[in-house]
Amino acid sequence: MGENDRPGAGGGGNQTKMKDILIDIKNTVIATILLGIICCGIYPVVVWAIGQALFHHQANGSLITAKDGTILGSELIGQPFSSDKYFNSRTSSAGTGYDASNSSGSNFGPTSKKLVDGDTKQTAVEQTGTDGKTVKIAAGPDVVDYDGIKLRLLNYCEQNGIAYDLLQGGKPADPKAFKDDKGNYDQVKLINAFNDDSNPLTIKSHVLIPADAITSSASGLDPHISPANAELQLARVAKARNVDPDKVRELVEKYTDKPFLGLIGDPGVNVLKLNLALDDQYPAK
Repeated sequence: MGENDRPGAGGGGNQTKMKDILIDIKNTVIATILLGIICCGIYPVVVWAIGQALFHHQANGSLITAKDGTILGSELIGQPFSSDKYFNSRTSSAGTGYDASNSSGSNFGPTSKKLVDGDTKQTAVEQTGTDGKTVKIAAGPDVVDYDGIKLRLLNYCEQNGIAYDLLQGGKPADPKAFKDDKGNYDQVKLINAFNDDSNPLTIKSHVLIPADAITSSASGLDPHISPANAELQLARVAKARNVDPDKVRELVEKYTDKPFLGLIGDPGVNVLKLNLALDDQYPAK
């Protein structure tokens, strides 16, 4: 009778295999605990400590604060500005605009008609019946649903005193046809005219307009504009603050971030930092 044929010969082998399995389980549990402590505890604490010690400003959001400690914004996130005394930021499609919790672009393709011509939508209003009780929903006036590049271009030229032409069928169009009783452009009329396929309204500026002046960034949070965009806004801002344009230009250059290592990326003007510096040095009266 061979050794393997003796009764009980297989028992020792099974015990050895079970012992190996238990050892593997123990090692796995220990490794998981150790890696959890290192990766989820020690490593984050070390990185946080290094960030706070060496890069405190950046690690805490690159926040800009007033002298009284009020948070004014972040160097990394754009903000809307509309007053003539300020440089305008790049337009934003993030949520309702510059929403850091909803970062996104318009996601329209370059051939999108909505992107170029804009779009309108009809509103709904409640109307009370003749009995004074019955309420029904009726069609209200059209409003702008999406402004579009053409409307942005017109508004940009208007605000910054840049000459432009309105054309229909290759011929000059009367601007009064698209204005309200107060002499202001009616944006709904403009967008409807832009979308008139039989005789579309177009706009042609007399100078080259930088792309970032009339398009939004992919994130919707870009804090920078191009130097060319800032240059076209410079005269308006200087006039509103009654200051020499060259003084404003010096601040623009000061707050222009250069390409990384002089090679990577394009120069960009940080709008929030620039506008705060203008308020500090040349407050509008």
